[in-house]
Amino acid sequence: MIAVPNQGCSANVLPLIRTLLAIVLLRKGPEDIPRSAVLLLMCLGLWLLAELTSLALIDRVDDSDFLNEIFSLLLAVIFYSAVVVVAGHGQRVLQTITTIIGCGALLALSFTAIFVFFGQFVGATVLELIVYLYLMWSVSVEGHIIARAIDRHWYIGILIALAAFALQFFTFIVTTSTP
Repeated sequence: MIAVPNQGCSANVLPLIRTLLAIVLLRKGPEDIPRSAVLLLMCLGLWLLAELTSLALIDRVDDSDFLNEIFSLLLAVIFYSAVVVVAGHGQRVLQTITTIIGCGALLALSFTAIFVFFGQFVGATVLELIVYLYLMWSVSVEGHIIARAIDRHWYIGILIALAAFALQFFTFIVTTSTP
């Protein structure tokens, strides 16, 4: 169970974080997250915290990157929602989007921590490798989530997650390129 009534905040949030972590490690799926608008708001808050932390701690990140992340999240939400609805599982949209946002927030927080702490000790090449590994894992996690949400094999989920990544990447290129 995710939320325990009449308990402190940590009693309600820690099970959510544990469940999201288990999903990031591919041990659970979006079906383990209750269908709740409150949980979606909590995950959005966690995502916002992760993005603001990245903005504050990583020198290479600026305000335009933050706006691009918001736009990218919106694209992902629309894309994944459409996939889930078209697959005939419209009742799973809230859980799926909550899970994708929450897991994305955990991944972003861990990436920021790794980048800040290890960035001082390793060179640019190693940091680039870390970025690529992070991107590959985040696509794997999103693929795992979407595959479980639409009851398809994991490779179908990976293909859908790669399509979402390509959509976000090309949109980023188009919106940030100078004419």
